[in-house]
Formats: sequence, structure tokens, C-alpha cells
Amino acid sequence: MSLLPPALAREIESRADEIEAARRLPNDLAQQLARVGIFSMAVPTVYGGGERTPAEIVETIEATARADGSAGWCVMIASTTSMNAAYLDDEFARLIYSDPLMITGGVFAPMGKAVVEGDGYRVTGRWQWASGSQNCGWLLGGALVFDDGGMRSLPNGAPDARMMYWPAYDATLIDTWHVTGLKGTGSLDMAVDSVFVPAGRTVSLISDKPRASGPLYKFPPFGLLALGIAGVALGNARGAMDAFVALATAKKPQGSRKTLAERAHTQMQVAEAEASLLAARAFLFDAIESAWQLAKVGDEIPQNVRARLRMAATFATRTAADITRTLYDLGGGSAVYLNNNLQRRFRDAHVMTQHIMVAPATWELTGRTLLGLQTEDSML
Repeated sequence: MSLLPPALAREIESRADEIEAARRLPNDLAQQLARVGIFSMAVPTVYGGGERTPAEIVETIEATARADGSAGWCVMIASTTSMNAAYLDDEFARLIYSDPLMITGGVFAPMGKAVVEGDGYRVTGRWQWASGSQNCGWLLGGALVFDDGGMRSLPNGAPDARMMYWPAYDATLIDTWHVTGLKGTGSLDMAVDSVFVPAGRTVSLISDKPRASGPLYKFPPFGLLALGIAGVALGNARGAMDAFVALATAKKPQGSRKTLAERAHTQMQVAEAEASLLAARAFLFDAIESAWQLAKVGDEIPQNVRARLRMAATFATRTAADITRTLYDLGGGSAVYLNNNLQRRFRDAHVMTQHIMVAPATWELTGRTLLGLQTEDSML
């Protein structure tokens, strides 16, 4: 069940052009989303969060993206980032997340350098794709850990990378966000220079164990991130379907007495698009339910179940992009104008497919597990 109030969904939809023109989520909309608990869906209840089920989190992201793709993306980033509250030291989790209106965001990718210093790290770096960062009170960035002059490694030989939290005022936001799609996400570059971060204000989703004990924190964290992206993609595709139906029932192509909706070709393609959307969504929520049942009883989530989550998320995201392409093509010349919802949905969908969690390489990772090959699965 989505947590997005219908009235707020309608307001977001009515302000989609404003969001895109501003190239960010307006602060008043961000605050409204915060007040209804959407950014804290994954925060443990002990810190005042919602600790919602994965299905509820994805459905809420999906509903927001149906109203506007960029708004849905900002909700996805902030809500999945807030899951880190379950991993932080209690002192810092309370400091950051006990404020019900707190919004956090950042970049998982280890683009920074963290040098061990006393009981913490001295962090310097620059990160791309800091979505929603202008609305955040705290930001985080992934960083490779260096100790005694060398890069620290995990037992499996992989680099030791941790996510580092700092107050938003410690970061410089650099306006590089001039892009084709998801324009309203405010995904600026973010930089910090020699910021000290206490060890308790850092998180590794690979080597750390969650301190919170609820089933949400037994659910695969990378799976949840990928599912969030899929939720945005599915909501955006549903929004494209809404926009196309409105266009097709009103538009009569040049030289035709029939509306676009009355054409047999339109009817066939819309039916196929709807079937594809429903199938991708059903696969996604079936994969969520399978993993959630194991998480609820405290079982370790096996590799094949985690791989299925990632497979379903990638399939949903890429299928949703194909659907927006179909609807954009059906829209004809009307769809090329910047004030037409279909072209925005098309552009947004194809930027979503560029995220590493749903990139084509996911097929290789999940395919190896299907074939029974030895697979490094720490990020499944």
C-alpha cells in the first residue's frame, strides 16, 4: 500500500513542469513528503521511522513517480539512504534520524578517499549524481579507506569502502546537472575537502551488520536499492500510459476522422504495453514477497533469491523504458514538444536505465548464478 496521500500526488503531478524547470524538487514539496513519513520509510521505529515493508516502500516510490519521475527518484534516493540508520552507531543514528523531517541523501559509489585518523577518517572527494542533495540536512559519500599509506582491503581482497556521513553544510554542491532526463532531481556533483568523520558515522553494507533487528534489515540492502529504481521506472511508465490515453482519446491525426485511440494499431500496441507493464510489475512484487517471507522468519537470504530480486528490478526498469518508447512513438509529432508529458516520461525512463544497479551488467551477474557458476555476490 502506498503511503503517498492522493492530494499530494495530485499536487506533485500538477507541478511537474515546475520541478523540471527548477531542476530540483522544490523545498516545500520535499517538506510535505517528509511530514507524511515518506523519506523515513526505511528508518527503524526506535528512531521514529516507519520501518515499512519492502513492498510498501516500492509502492510508495512507484506512486510518487507516477505523479512525476523526478519526484519519485528523489523519494527513492532519500528513503533507501535512510536504511543506513539501522547500521550507524546508535548515537549518530539518533542524531541524524530522530528528527522526523530530516532528509538524507548522497552517493554510494566510492569516489572519495578516507584516510584513517584517530577514531575516524579524514575524507576528501567529489561525487556525481547527488540526487535531491539541495533538500538534505545530512549527506553521505562512498570512500575508499586508506591506512598507513595504503588502501585497506577486505578479507576477500576487495577494497574497503565505506559510506561517510557529514552535515550538508560541510559539502560544496556543484551545479553540473544539465541532462536529458530526470532533470528535476537536482543530481548535482558534491565535494568535500578534508572533512573529519567519526568512525561511528560511517557504514559499510558489505562488511557491517545491521544493529537493528527487524526483518527489513535482514532484507538484501542492494536488492532494496535496485527495487527502488524499478519502482520509479514502473511508476513513470504508468504515468506515460496515463498521458498517452489522455492524448489518444482527444487527438485526431492529420487527415484522419478517427482519434488515435480508435485506430487498430494503437489499440494493439497499448494492449501489449499494458500487458508488459503488468507482467514486469508482477515479477517484481513476487520476487519481493519471496525474499520478504524469508526475512520475516530471520532466515539468511540465499544467493538465488537475492539474484532474483536484482533480475526482477533490472527487467522492470528496462521493460518500463521500452514501454515509454512505444507510447512516445504512438504519440507522433505531439510527443516531441517539451510541454508534452510523454517526451518527459521517455527521457526520464532512459536516464533511469543508466543506473549501475539496473545496468546490463546485472544480467551477467544474475546469469552466472542461474548457471551455477562461482559468483562474487556481496552486492546482490
